[in-house]
Amino acid sequence: MYAVIKTGGKQYRVSKDDVIAIEKLDGDAGATIVFDEVLMLGDQVGAPSVANAQVTAEVVRQFRDDKVIIFKKRRRKHYRRRNGHRQHLTLVKITDMGVGLAAVAAKPEKKAAAPKAAKAEGAAKKPAAKKAAAKKTAEA
Repeated sequence: MYAVIKTGGKQYRVSKDDVIAIEKLDGDAGATIVFDEVLMLGDQVGAPSVANAQVTAEVVRQFRDDKVIIFKKRRRKHYRRRNGHRQHLTLVKITDMGVGLAAVAAKPEKKAAAPKAAKAEGAAKKPAAKKAAAKKTAEA
């Protein structure tokens, strides 16, 4: 079974255990990513996407692609421009796909910060700064 997912403005045809390079996504190696925008899953074609379908993947590594040279030239005009570009990519391995998969946390939840009320009570409050009066211009 295969699926067509959309990420980074591009569409990819993937199946289980495929390793693909996609536009950079947040996450370190070993992190789990869930693709919710599934355009096709097996014989189900979405309009525009299949409802409740998910594709899960594991980040293998973050890397940069090979350098691509951009060369512009206008003949007989003494105009030449040469630039290079290296795209940031993420290598992911597809682990699972289906409809109604168990919700996988894409990002670990952050712990709630300790209340700062104790510090605020002990510290002296500063008075609000006064704003300077606007300068008047003389009209003649």
